[in-house]
Amino acid sequence: MQGDLPPLYHEAFAAIISAMRLLPKVFRLAFFAALFCLFIPPMRAAVEAKFGPLPVPLSNNAVAISHDFGDSRIFSFMGIGPKKTWDAVTGSAYELDPGTGKWKELRPVPGVAGRLGASAVALHEQVFIFGGYVIDGQGGETTVPDLNVFVPAENRYYRGKDIPVAVADAVVGVYRDRYIFLIGGRSTAELGAVPNVQIYDTDKDTWMQGTPIPGMPVFGHAGAIVGDTIVFADGARKNTGGANPKYVASSDCWMGKLPSSKKGDITKIEWSQIVAHPGSVRFRIAAGAGAADRRGGKIYFSGGSDTPYDYNGIGYNGRPAEPSALTFAYDVYSQQWETINDDVSEPTMDHRGLLVMGHSLVVVGGMRFSQQVTGNVTVINLGGHR
Repeated sequence: MQGDLPPLYHEAFAAIISAMRLLPKVFRLAFFAALFCLFIPPMRAAVEAKFGPLPVPLSNNAVAISHDFGDSRIFSFMGIGPKKTWDAVTGSAYELDPGTGKWKELRPVPGVAGRLGASAVALHEQVFIFGGYVIDGQGGETTVPDLNVFVPAENRYYRGKDIPVAVADAVVGVYRDRYIFLIGGRSTAELGAVPNVQIYDTDKDTWMQGTPIPGMPVFGHAGAIVGDTIVFADGARKNTGGANPKYVASSDCWMGKLPSSKKGDITKIEWSQIVAHPGSVRFRIAAGAGAADRRGGKIYFSGGSDTPYDYNGIGYNGRPAEPSALTFAYDVYSQQWETINDDVSEPTMDHRGLLVMGHSLVVVGGMRFSQQVTGNVTVINLGGHR
């Protein structure tokens, strides 16, 4: 734990340990127990509270967390700034050191323009950044098949093999520390939302197609993979009742079971519909997977809006979208939803991921009430919901 603490706490630990050596053994044990109960929780709270905001406010930024470098590192790529116009979309990239709480700017993501709706995941000392869409001066949106791989140790990118079906606003998840799944999402104007499950093999730089998601194709849905289980919820689907609005909220929640045996065919997914989560249906919720264990694990969800909207935060129905203050989780072992926090102090929407770090959930950027773009880092304590 000391690797995550500021220098002040390192000095405090050294002084305490020196003092404890002067005490009899029985008193040392009692003193250490009191130290753990009284001193460690406030230190953990201080660590959680010290994350500084992004250098600039950003929403719809692709985020990832890496544990490959001794200490955890949080990354943010691309997104849209406070103006929420086509020229406010950026290709900038940042890295947060949780030990200091400070961000540093990285090389921007390659490309002639920044992107929205991209998905990112860290694996094997790299960060994989998938797809998204670019906006032109007339408001036109073009989905791209790009796979950019960032190497933090060298502050450089290289190009992976293009996504077979270009997607934005897809769910992303890691399976067996090797395969990255892109689930659903919105493709070209002709295709709209697609049911594809596209599987990237990080060892071979190749793609496979998995069993498509059932039901209506969606984008802006939220979910992840924990262990051998995929869970995703909500999003937006095509309005089958008419042309206005073009998209409406989806209330569907799905679970996909992947092979538990290493010899199983990873493209074969057994899909089943699960009950709706607590609260209203939502769009662009922040979601991420917790640690897997022998029984399963949990996937966490926070924020989002009950109004599907365009990049400016205005709903396809013409009404402004507003964020939800609810955080909840799905337990893949009990196959039940649970409420984590029903009144987050700074609700946000317009997310491309949620980061799980220790006993906390970390949400980076997003839109607050009145579609205000923020750079704040929100930390949600899991308490007894780990």
